[in-house]
Amino acid sequence: MASAAPVAPTSGPDLGFLGEVAAAAGRMSRLEMCIQCGTCGGSCPSAAEMDHTPRMLFAMIRAGMREEVIRSNTPWMCVSCYFCAVRCPQDVHIPDVMYALKAMATRAGQYPDATAPDFSRTFVDNIHTYGRSFEVGLIARHYLRHYMTRLPGVAPMGLGMLAKGRLGFRPKRIHDVHGLRAILKRAEELEVLA
Repeated sequence: MASAAPVAPTSGPDLGFLGEVAAAAGRMSRLEMCIQCGTCGGSCPSAAEMDHTPRMLFAMIRAGMREEVIRSNTPWMCVSCYFCAVRCPQDVHIPDVMYALKAMATRAGQYPDATAPDFSRTFVDNIHTYGRSFEVGLIARHYLRHYMTRLPGVAPMGLGMLAKGRLGFRPKRIHDVHGLRAILKRAEELEVLA
């Protein structure tokens, strides 16, 4: 029986990916300092929902596994509680890395599904429009787009929060929303230059 010829890899590891992610996360992310201890994943309240723990994702970044990292749901499951960063013995700014990976995935149009990026986009749209989050509009738009059948289940809670004054039915705009927009525009310009 003839053996099959070995298949050559289409490309080797992307050894510059670690530097790219570290730069996108900010010069002080300290991503390269990760010692693979696993404290981040052990501290994370969302780890069970992640397809890779942060430690595993960082090893994949080091290995140059760009596609697998960019398509991972891990950054999208990060709730930015910063518990991982507080407990990290190397002071790696893990949430900053997760934000950078989300931005990279969004720019590349590669993510597990559109639910999280759509939620993020809706939230950012609210910030640009009102200068703050508008929870009722955010949840209504998100649920109508992605979870229409779940909307009746969360409606009683929302109505209760509205009745107790915990949610505003109408959006409130901050006083100097134009100043905030100028700041956000400048931040976007600086991000492009980085």
